[in-house]
Order: sequence, then structure tokens, then C-alpha cells
Amino acid sequence: MVKVTAAEVNKLRKTTGAGMMDCKKALVEAEGDFDKAIEILRKKGQKVAAKRADRESTEGAAIAKVNTDSTKGVAIVLGCETDFVGKNESFVSLANELAELALNYANKEEFLAADFNGSTVADKLIEQTGVIGEKLDINAFEVVEAPFVGSYIHAGNKIATIVGLSSNNEGADVVAKDVAMQAAAMNPIALDEKGVDASIIEKEIEIAKDQLRAEGKPEAMLDNIAKGKISRFFKDNTLVNQAFIKDSKQSVSEYVKTIGDVSVTGFKRVALG
Repeated sequence: MVKVTAAEVNKLRKTTGAGMMDCKKALVEAEGDFDKAIEILRKKGQKVAAKRADRESTEGAAIAKVNTDSTKGVAIVLGCETDFVGKNESFVSLANELAELALNYANKEEFLAADFNGSTVADKLIEQTGVIGEKLDINAFEVVEAPFVGSYIHAGNKIATIVGLSSNNEGADVVAKDVAMQAAAMNPIALDEKGVDASIIEKEIEIAKDQLRAEGKPEAMLDNIAKGKISRFFKDNTLVNQAFIKDSKQSVSEYVKTIGDVSVTGFKRVALG
């Protein structure tokens, strides 16, 4: 049997994240060949991944990152099966590393094919499935680009948001973070009324009319009253029209204007589950 040193085992552990005993066994099986040992661990991950393919990866970590000049942000969810793994320090560290890498890509497909320490992101997830023993997946991948982008991660990495502003005015960092917190807390369905799908509006109008009929309102009045209810729906459910959570006397769009001629250009929100 080939003898392997503690230094070799430790190097493989740092490279793959696998346990010390798994690394030692892989190196022995590979007769000391480092690259072959990595391949052995990956194959183990493939076997575990195949067995757990039908599992739900609804726990994990939601992470948001912004590039150095604050013009691009990404929000991802690295999913796993249990809350115990999702809170693990090494798992959260991996999620952060992946989010940093994700800043270089435009969509999930490109990201999964990207190089991550000598293997693709997709292969790394399979490898870590073998290490951790749970199904891992990128459950969400969202990007925002704008003259200024801010982010927010809710406590426990349960929700992450990114927000774009039309201008990098003084105070943009504070405003963008506040609006990102708003999006995390209030979960708006769209940026503004233009972003709400027509089918949703039609459904809300019908619900409003049914309620009004039940209240005995005349049919001729239904359209006008329903329009008022839809306006309220937009105020409650679109980001820029919502009451600002830190000062309900102004809307989000009014709050953003406090730093100048600035508007919210877009937002993305990702969450576990």
C-alpha cells in the first residue's frame, strides 16, 4: 500500500473540501497521484448526486455581491437539503466564493460552465455533494447592471437582494441598501406598474369586481371602483410605489429622489425555498 503524507492529505482536503479520511483513502487508491485522487472524489460525488437527484434543495445560502465599481450586482442561492448544512461555515464560505465568481457571468448556464479551481462550477457542486452528502444546486442566479448597484443580505442568508439606481449620486450607497432592504422585506412583484403581468392585473380586477358585487354595488360602477382598487394594488405590490419602510409618509421613489434626480432602474430578489 502506498504511504501518503499528512501534507499531501491536507493539500487535497484544502483543494476539495473533503474530509481527512476521505482524502487519505482517495490518495491511497490513486497510489499518490494527486489529480487521480481528485477524480476519485468527484466520482464519489457523482454517485451520491445520482442517489439524491430527486431530493429538494430548499435550504442553503442566499448571497448578493457587487463588483468593485458598483455597476453590477449578482444574487445567487446555493441550495442544499438541510438547514444544518446551510448554516455551516464552510458551506457559506463556498456560497460566497461562488457568488464572487458569478459576477463575471451573465446567466446561470455560463456560470455553471465556468472554471472554478480547475473544474467547472457544475462539477464542483457534484464533488461537494459527495463531500457533504446532500444535493447541492444553484437554485437562483440574478443579475442587475446600472450606474450604481447596491445589495442587501438578510440575517441568516435567507434572502438576498440587488438594486440598481440611475445615477451614482452622493448617498447612493445608503439609498441603494435601503431600497434593497425594502425589496427583501416587502417582496414586491415588480419594479412598477409597467412590470406587472397583464394576466395578474386582469385577475385582480375580476377579484375586485366580485367583491364589489358581493357588497351590492351597481354593475355600472364596478369598473371605476375596480380601477381604484388596482391603484392600491400597485402601491402595495410594486417597489417604487410602496410606502418606504423607514418613513411611510413617502414612497420608495420619493425617498430615492432625496439624493437628486435618481430613480430605481431594477431589482432582483432571491430567497430560500
